[in-house]
Amino acid sequence: MGSANITPSQRAAALEKALSVRRERADLMATLKSGDLTLPALLAREDDVVGKLRVRRLLESLPGIGSIRAGQLLTDLDISEKRRVQGLGAKQRARLLTLFRTMD
Repeated sequence: MGSANITPSQRAAALEKALSVRRERADLMATLKSGDLTLPALLAREDDVVGKLRVRRLLESLPGIGSIRAGQLLTDLDISEKRRVQGLGAKQRARLLTLFRTMD
């Protein structure tokens, strides 16, 4: 179904939903950056808001980690720059959690 096949009201509803998800994702990243939310708690969520988040953006949202450090961590953990949280394998997820437990 292409974008030409939807009604204006369906398009408006889809745009509103996308905006809502982006807002929720931004709020999550802000609470992660402030330290009010931990990485294990975030990764425990099994919803699309977290699942579709790129791992690099997640790492950059952690306190004290910038763009360069996030890139180094992705390389060290053998995680693709384009990988989303829902696409992490069990071993990648475990290494990520282990690394940040030791960094606390």
